[in-house]
Amino acid sequence: MESRRKVLQLFKALHRTRQQVFKNDVEALEAARRKINEEFRNNQGETSSEKIEELMKIGLDVEVILRTSVIQGVHTGPDRLLLIARKDLLLDNVPYRDMPTQKHKP
Repeated sequence: MESRRKVLQLFKALHRTRQQVFKNDVEALEAARRKINEEFRNNQGETSSEKIEELMKIGLDVEVILRTSVIQGVHTGPDRLLLIARKDLLLDNVPYRDMPTQKHKP
């Protein structure tokens, strides 16, 4: 029963992420909805706990990748694309250092 609850939570999380990532893109929203539903339907009868755990790991990875790696783009001209970044994609810019600073012991 516990795994069923976790699967349902993952299903809902994927759909929430889909709605955020593909906001205002009807075609992408529908394609993602169909794919999520298809994958869950195809594995609905799975009884092996190892296989369920493996599928759950894949689903969680997909959710993270969608949330942190997918950027929406809108064509604004023949050679122009406007990228729409979400807060999940914006990371603090940390400057690169060739040699790390060493802390001296007092």
